[in-house]
Amino acid sequence: MNTRKRLAAMRMVRQDSPAVLGPANPACVIGLGQSCEHVLVNQDINQSLYKYEVAVSGRFDVIVDTLRQVSALQHEANFTQGAQAIAMSKLGYQLPARILDEAWVSGLDLRSLYSHCVIRSFKITVDQAAHDQQALRERTPLNQRFFLSCGYHTIDVSPCADGRLQGALPFVFRFAPNDAVWVKAYAGALFDVESDVCDWSQRELDRLSGAIPGGEQANYLKVAVYHFSSSKPAQQGCAAHGSCDSVAMQSALERLVELQSAIENRFGRGAAPDVLLIGVDTDTDAIRVHLPDELGRMSPYRYADSAVLYRDTLGMAALEARAAVDAAVSRVERTDGWGQGAGVMQPGMRHLVMALLEANLSQIEYVIQHHDGRYADIGHNERFICVGESLSEVQFRNMFYFAHLTTVEDGAVDVDIGVKIFTGLNVARGLPLSVLVHFHYSSKLPGSRVRALARCRRVKNAIEARYQSLHQRGFLHCCTAVSDTEGSERCTLIEDQAIESGH
Repeated sequence: MNTRKRLAAMRMVRQDSPAVLGPANPACVIGLGQSCEHVLVNQDINQSLYKYEVAVSGRFDVIVDTLRQVSALQHEANFTQGAQAIAMSKLGYQLPARILDEAWVSGLDLRSLYSHCVIRSFKITVDQAAHDQQALRERTPLNQRFFLSCGYHTIDVSPCADGRLQGALPFVFRFAPNDAVWVKAYAGALFDVESDVCDWSQRELDRLSGAIPGGEQANYLKVAVYHFSSSKPAQQGCAAHGSCDSVAMQSALERLVELQSAIENRFGRGAAPDVLLIGVDTDTDAIRVHLPDELGRMSPYRYADSAVLYRDTLGMAALEARAAVDAAVSRVERTDGWGQGAGVMQPGMRHLVMALLEANLSQIEYVIQHHDGRYADIGHNERFICVGESLSEVQFRNMFYFAHLTTVEDGAVDVDIGVKIFTGLNVARGLPLSVLVHFHYSSKLPGSRVRALARCRRVKNAIEARYQSLHQRGFLHCCTAVSDTEGSERCTLIEDQAIESGH
């Protein structure tokens, strides 16, 4: 179906259709900034997440002021020593000595220092992830055991690469960090079908060989996550789809169907994994969960909106609120026919969907309590661009824009979108565009690390060549890092000379 026909079909569905619970702005329920407590909100997890947010944001928020202090000292006699003292006090790490020592000759290279600080602060965040997320692992009920109770040994999530969805798993969905949850972001949530078939095949092999505890009778679930902006739908929606919400939604749904078809064509009928489509309002973190019918099929028109559920159940007792959510979902499930579906969800899927909707009520209230009901940065506000393979250890709103690729050529569109975003975010303000090229390797495979380093070098060189003007003017700073999928090495930053020597 082409774009014009899809848009026409969307207009045929009335906003008050019984199959659609939404949209609603939860901030409008009580007024911006007003305190509230929904009975189904987990306040303990909200407090843990806020501590995590403050700790992570604090590592980046001090960078600009710190460099301003350092810049003011650059003509002092003991500049290097004074600058390092300020950096250690404010940032917790030292600045590159070479840049400081050369400042008296050619001036202080503040753009290089800025990029160094952004990437170094991210490295610290990766190193501290286990500590920072400990409370979330212990308290969040949507963990590996819960997913198995729903009948799923693996939850493979592909959100849009937009930085506003970086925190979707721990914040928006309230998934506990665990080995059962995979995340790979792609522009527009348009994940690579061939790559996902390989991922599914590997997990099937693990399951059949007994490598997944308790997963013998469980299934694989693929989730695609598109996004939209309730306050500026035509400006702050998905850039990969021209901020057209219906196109973003339909495109993600079509990609899920393509994955199922690819697996069934290759491995036979019935082999395809379950799929789920979720939309996120990046202004408020409310979600739309598109409800599969009894055959697992989904529709753009058949969804439950957590913002509406929050509004309708605010002030109820716990049992009453859960019953109201259950009844609302049942009403959507019973809406059959053209463009909707046929029958209710399978029990395991329904168990997961109900838990997702309830968990998101906590995030809605989190945004109300700590961000006045709507994020101040409703648009892009990422710190840097991550190219190659993402680090799932850090999942945090607007941490980075991600471009998943093996070579620049096969991910050129994603990288171009990121550069366009940062041209407005940073370059327009005189700040550089920081790029981290990151790939994984397996220490169990001989030579894997050396090959990952070589891949880093190739991609780094290609990025600098593709955006030569920015690079030559000092507005593009590109560094590299590798992580071990089997061992403990995470995001080791590699110096250029180390890459060249193959170490």
